Amino acid sequence: MDLNSVNGLYILLHVFGAVSCRAPSIGKSANKQLLRAPRLQDGAEFTKVWTKSSKSLISYESGRIYFENYRCSYTSLTPQPQLLYEMPKRSKAEKIEDSLLCQCPIDKALPWALEQKPSLLALTANNWLYHLSADTGQTLHRVYLSSHFKFRSLGWDVSQETFYVKTIQHKQTPLARQAGVENNVLMHLAIFKVFPLDVIGLLEINKKVFGKSVVDVLLSQGVLAVSHSSKCVKLYSFEYIVKKFRTKKLVLGQECDLYGARGIVGDAPYGIPINIHIKECPPALFEMSYLDNGIQIGGHPWHYIYTPNHKRHRGTHHICSIRDGALAKNGVQDMKCDSLEADWIFFHPDDSGRIIHAGPSTINVLKIKAEKEFHSEYEVVCDFSIMASRGNSASSQVTVTSSGRTVKKRIQQLEDDPEQETFKMVKYEDELDLLAIVDVSHTEDEGQASVRLHHNKSGALLKKIALQEPWDVTYSHEVYFDRDTIIHIEQERNNSYCCHVYKINEGQTDDPVNT
Repeated sequence: MDLNSVNGLYILLHVFGAVSCRAPSIGKSANKQLLRAPRLQDGAEFTKVWTKSSKSLISYESGRIYFENYRCSYTSLTPQPQLLYEMPKRSKAEKIEDSLLCQCPIDKALPWALEQKPSLLALTANNWLYHLSADTGQTLHRVYLSSHFKFRSLGWDVSQETFYVKTIQHKQTPLARQAGVENNVLMHLAIFKVFPLDVIGLLEINKKVFGKSVVDVLLSQGVLAVSHSSKCVKLYSFEYIVKKFRTKKLVLGQECDLYGARGIVGDAPYGIPINIHIKECPPALFEMSYLDNGIQIGGHPWHYIYTPNHKRHRGTHHICSIRDGALAKNGVQDMKCDSLEADWIFFHPDDSGRIIHAGPSTINVLKIKAEKEFHSEYEVVCDFSIMASRGNSASSQVTVTSSGRTVKKRIQQLEDDPEQETFKMVKYEDELDLLAIVDVSHTEDEGQASVRLHHNKSGALLKKIALQEPWDVTYSHEVYFDRDTIIHIEQERNNSYCCHVYKINEGQTDDPVNT
């Protein structure tokens, strides 16, 4: 582990969504209590107000529900969702494949008034990047990416500041393979600034530079994370890469002449030329081998979570100090889950630096503290636990032998057995400072889901909301809790999708609207 510079340390500690560790102010906590109170009082009930089905994926983010590959948008901020816009139908080549929601900072002054409002970055199948108004669907900008590479996905580098567009992995053509031509380019990344929209550059990930075992990359908080087939991840400073290897600054809409090709940056067919050529492997900020689920960095003080790359460690999560790699006391977390689905662990999204470790029947909220005698050594302790309601986990099966003797055979149930209450999701609602937990139990041949609202500091159960629609555990589900709204998006048996919206309703019992 090489942490030679302060800048390198700063970049490293913020990778993969690590959170700042400032304590919340008293005023901020009081505001959250005021927001929370009306939603938790006895008379406030969540009732279903709206249902809509779709043959394509349904997405939700920040009060907006997207249908038909982002072509239609509804706001969920009104008492019942209302249509914001419906764009004209697109051909298969023009369909939107991925998107990011942008919220312009209030301290930014932009030339167009619409740019000050929420907007959508949308990537189409034919390599166009659109910047759309999130309220009207109007096109604010559009950028052509490339006629040479197929771009597939969008991701934030620094949220609301810089983002990247990633291509599919480049496969060697049969003709090139037959000719003995080796393809060393894995993929390309185009990196942009958001406000105002402009390009930083386009780079290639070459196996000759990063190693033949490289299989994927992502950009997060100024760090280029490179994954290898050997279950190893290496982190590099993107700032270092730009300073050392960028050959020319690009400006959208301006003419460019690179390597004999001339055109307008961001226009078709020229697109974005490669202007960052990584000719040698940069110094690694951090390197670690893992078994499953990669590596997470965060906490307070700074730690990382991983599973060592050996099968005897499968199912365990090791919590180690970033400073020297030392394993914290009680730093091996193992739920010993006897279940079909594995437990999951992540750094708490709030500013406490805690860790959430969730399994089918138990959710542990952990914190890292310095040991009293040795301030350089750390211990993982349980802040609080939330337990599912369970009866006797072992059921009895009575048999009678030929001699007439009664024998009870004990059958150990799986922890995520559908007959028992099982935790499926844990979400954090930052504006109300609540944990929203989805549990599922089985009643009368179908699953029944509830959303439980727990106090984020103590874990106390404050409210439990039963979802009306049955929960089929064999299909995918997403649940969002956003202030006074619950959104449940489910996949259905006929490969279609359905969105259910619940709102706080004091005393009214109107039937939900179906569309």
